[in-house]
Amino acid sequence: MTTIKGYDYGKAGLAKSPVSLEDLERLKETVLWSDANAANLKKAGDVLEDQTDAILDLWYGFVGSTPHLVHYFTHNGQPQGDYLTAVRARFGQWIMDLCHKPWDQDWLNYQQEIALRHHSIKKNKTDNVQAVPIIHFRYLVAFIYPITATIKGFLGNKGHNQQEIEAMYDSWFKAVTLTALLWCHPYVHDGEF
Repeated sequence: MTTIKGYDYGKAGLAKSPVSLEDLERLKETVLWSDANAANLKKAGDVLEDQTDAILDLWYGFVGSTPHLVHYFTHNGQPQGDYLTAVRARFGQWIMDLCHKPWDQDWLNYQQEIALRHHSIKKNKTDNVQAVPIIHFRYLVAFIYPITATIKGFLGNKGHNQQEIEAMYDSWFKAVTLTALLWCHPYVHDGEF
């Protein structure tokens, strides 16, 4: 297994998520999460596993060609290549974690860690870089669409029928929505999340 710089999933030093497992269950209910979704998300992970680099090429192509998005990886207006590379490796691992890891306390804690790394609380610290100090809240929410809409083609690359593809896609969409919501926690005033 390749070591991914800054990938701290399950490590003792991570803070406990302020979102409880009970809160997570309520959020899952709110996005209409089901046992079928869990099974279809795992299936999606199996389908996407050997396509992760191609997915990241597509997503990074979008970010890299969109000045207001690549801005978040810049210092003095210049994209930081090492930073982009480190984040890319963790982003690829996030795809697999989202699909295959149990949504337990370790998973919830790591979503909080990712959230903090987007916010000024911890942005740039993991990679020890000087870049824009925060990813603005609006882009966490807006990015749900591109990382959902672009996945359907990849889900269709393994010979599944249209009904299976739609079921995997629906599960992916719900999982991404829930994850992005968790990443928004540091941007919300205490007691308002």
